[in-house]
Amino acid sequence: QVQLVESGGGSVQAGGSLKLSCAASEYGYSWYCMAWFRQAPGKEREKVAVLFTGSDTTYYSDSVKGRFTISQDYAKNTLYLQMNSLKPEDTAMYYCAATNGACIESVPSSWPLWGQGTQVTVSS
Repeated sequence: QVQLVESGGGSVQAGGSLKLSCAASEYGYSWYCMAWFRQAPGKEREKVAVLFTGSDTTYYSDSVKGRFTISQDYAKNTLYLQMNSLKPEDTAMYYCAATNGACIESVPSSWPLWGQGTQVTVSS
């Protein structure tokens, strides 16, 4: 059974950095694209970064563009999210997800595979 397991979350002050990891039991070209989503209490789940695994093409939401970087390591079957210049509004549960369907325009409910999430808290 394919699984995604996130790690690397924690508490940090504004302006700090964190690097999230998402270890996949099945990776590489098995999934057309992978992504990081986040969800803050009382808010909808937001797609923040997408990576097309075959081409390394990336997409970022306006809220994180220039501060976050999504990347992958084939040898380690792992997806990463480097988060710099963190802001209190980045506080959320962060999830990685995978799909073989539409990536950029798709809603969260259409992504078939999810990890359990890792909490990121940014204090001012």
